[in-house]
This record gives sequence, structure tokens and C-alpha cells, in this order.
Amino acid sequence: MKNVKKLSNKEPTKDISRDDLKSKIPLSTSKKKRIVKISKNLSFGGDKLPIIAGPNGVESKKLMIDVAKQLKKNNIHIIRGHAYKPLTFPYRSKQYSESRDKGMDIMDEIKKDFGLLVVTEVTELRFLERINKTADILQIGSRNMQNLELIKKIASTNKPIILKRHFGSSIRDLLGAAEHILLEGNSNLILCERGMSIPHTHRSTSRFALDIQAIPALKEISCLPVISDPSHASFWAPWVPSLTYASIAAGCDGLIIEIHPNPKKSHVDPLQPLNFNQFKQLITKSKKISILFNKKII
Repeated sequence: MKNVKKLSNKEPTKDISRDDLKSKIPLSTSKKKRIVKISKNLSFGGDKLPIIAGPNGVESKKLMIDVAKQLKKNNIHIIRGHAYKPLTFPYRSKQYSESRDKGMDIMDEIKKDFGLLVVTEVTELRFLERINKTADILQIGSRNMQNLELIKKIASTNKPIILKRHFGSSIRDLLGAAEHILLEGNSNLILCERGMSIPHTHRSTSRFALDIQAIPALKEISCLPVISDPSHASFWAPWVPSLTYASIAAGCDGLIIEIHPNPKKSHVDPLQPLNFNQFKQLITKSKKISILFNKKII
């Protein structure tokens, strides 16, 4: 950038310094708040609070149809469907395999038949072209937050992007990654808090803890919309509603909620999805809570 004259590391820190604001992350900390428009009637960063919902992976056409029907019943407009799915460990159960291109074909049908917007994670450059044909929002998962070549290529599509904070990264790291996307000329960027790795997570099966404090912190310092993913953060469905309501109160601009008709049969992470009835209850309560903060759930 031409207006950045002096780059330095005079104040290296895990937190954001004055030097960072001036010379390292000036775009992501601009005073002009950004509204990320997804469609004519849906955007992140304004008075609407969009919900993104769906299963962890595109397991089958029937699953995605069942999920799409539930979203329509609850007046939710964005479906989550990952056909390319990185796992923490290399061993995959016989039950689970990535649906890949076949999964994207299913999402094409869902998009056409139900009029839903599609979010899909991009895991590798070789999948970007196929995903770009279908997805309305491209997701950069936490493991790829600092895969700079990947995020630059994704930025070049000029499509809206969800950038998930890595579970071991500071807000400074997250905004550094965001700066790479903004510098490529793509301002359609949404930040996502999805939980941190800490010594204690209050339950043996919970891998992460949702950093609620990160939401107001990012809203204070960054110009970008901030959404929350309580499902991946808690890894425990009974906690998802409470963390959802807390995220709304903290000022989030949207939410990612994992749902499945039969969570116990989910091919990946069966402990975290809400079933359809739980999802309906969550949406009903979230609508009431959001009114207190001059927001509207969509």
C-alpha cells in the first residue's frame, strides 16, 4: 500500500499495538464499518442477523433436502454444506467420506429447488473452481486461516468470504490474515469466532471454548462484520443455545449453527448438531433476544 511508509516491529506483541493499526492492519481496522451484501435482501453487518445452518458435511441428497425444508420452515436463507472436509486426524470411519464434486452437484440442486444461499468451505486450490460455481459465500476454515496463497486466490473471486479464526490464534493474527484478503481488493469479508484451545474446556468432550470476548473486541477495533460459531466451539449440542444467546448479546452479526435430523447418526462430530426441534426452539428464542439489541434474525 502506498500510504504505508514505515513498516516496523517496534512493538511486537500478541495484542494489537499502535504500530499495527498504523502500518500492518490499516484496512481491517478502518473507521468505516463495512456491510457485506450477499443478496438483495440479505447482508452481514447491519440491523439483520443472518443464520447459517446445516450439517457438518454433504452426506447425501436426502439429508440436504430434509435440512433445506427445515430452513425454509424457519425462514432461514443460508444453508451450510461442506463437500470438502478436512479432519483433525487422517483416519476416516467407514461411515464418512468426502462427497466432493458429487456433494457440490447436490448443493446445486438444493440451491435451485429451495432458493437458498450456499456456504461451502474451500480446503485446497484445486477445488476452488468447482466450489466457485455453486457457493454464494466461500469459507476459509480455521486450519487455513494463515494459508496465504489459498486465501489470496479465494479473495480474487470477489465473492463474500467467511474467515474463521484459528483456535490457537490471537485477534492480531486473524486481522493479519484479513488484511491479505482486503489488500487483494475483496472487501466482502466476514470474520468468524469459532472457539479457542485452552487448558480447560469444562467438559471432557469439548475441544474448544467460545471466546465471547473476541466478539466485542473485534467489533471495537475492526470494520468487518463478526459472526459466531457456537457449534464448533463447544462441540456439545446442549451448550449451543446458551452460547448462541450470549453471542447475540455480545453483538455478533450472524451465527453458524450445525443441525442434523438425527445427530447421533451424523457422519462427523455427532455430539454438536442440534436436531430439528432444538433448532426451531433456538430460532424462536433468538428472535426474541435479538429484538433487545435492535437486530432481526433472518
